[in-house]
Amino acid sequence: MNTGAPWPDLEEAERRVLAMQTKLHQWAVSDPGRRFDDLYNLVYDPAFLVVAWNRVKTNKGARSAGVDGIAPRSITAEGEFLGGLREELKARRFVPTRVREKAIPKAGGKVRRLGIPTARDRVVQSVLKLVIEPVFEADFKPCSYGFRPRRRAQDAIAEIHYLGSPVRNYEWVFEADITACFDEISHSALLGRMRGRVGDKRILGLVKAFLRAGILTEAGLDRNTITGTPQGGLLSPCLANIALSVLDEHFARKWEALGPVWTRAKNRRAGVPAYRLVRYADLCGYPHRSAYAESRVMPSRRRDRCRWAGSGSKSSA
Repeated sequence: MNTGAPWPDLEEAERRVLAMQTKLHQWAVSDPGRRFDDLYNLVYDPAFLVVAWNRVKTNKGARSAGVDGIAPRSITAEGEFLGGLREELKARRFVPTRVREKAIPKAGGKVRRLGIPTARDRVVQSVLKLVIEPVFEADFKPCSYGFRPRRRAQDAIAEIHYLGSPVRNYEWVFEADITACFDEISHSALLGRMRGRVGDKRILGLVKAFLRAGILTEAGLDRNTITGTPQGGLLSPCLANIALSVLDEHFARKWEALGPVWTRAKNRRAGVPAYRLVRYADLCGYPHRSAYAESRVMPSRRRDRCRWAGSGSKSSA
């Protein structure tokens, strides 16, 4: 793409970005072993920045400010804002700022701690997501439904209903919710998986900088982030899917080892179970010939055909 081109309008920017994302995805699909060595120029491409900024300012969290006190919706000089950000990225002077911690009450008296990035950091995270997501989408397994393009919780529910139907007849489900998933993701393991597809050290360095940017707690204390990717960042769900894809691949291999349909049917008659994985972010279900949906995803789930085991438990991973 022409990174020296003037700023395009949103419609033109979206067209350019989609065209490049399509190419990246097709290249990744056609060559599963390919490592992309020259992606950083897209990070400061005007079209990618325009699309990223539009996503940030139209997001429902655009009224919340990071540690600098500047909310995206309060920024009026958009051209100056994006121009300065582009120059920093192009010259590789950009450094992420620590996120602002915000505690959100959960059911049962628990608390979810979000990390709210600055407006500048949100735009760069959004750009990184636009660049790397098409590459890793080529490798993600169909059992994963959370935070992916053209996939949603309802699709996971539909899969569960299908597995629990008389046609498939899965009867048991084991439910798992990975404890503190976003907080405890290993940076080295995550970056190691990314290196399998991304050879551009500038991209990896920028991702690493975000992972280690730190947190400003509600008590006003600085806290280092040696593990995890803070919930609240635009890039965090994509990074979590990359990290958790190892789980999807493990169960895909287990499924393939069960053999073809006729072999699985023969084993079932002999009492050997078959099982599938359905994952929505850090919520996992392992149907053994039944249906799965965590109550926060599908409160009105039916129980007439299913037998549940391990519901509500947490698993460390």
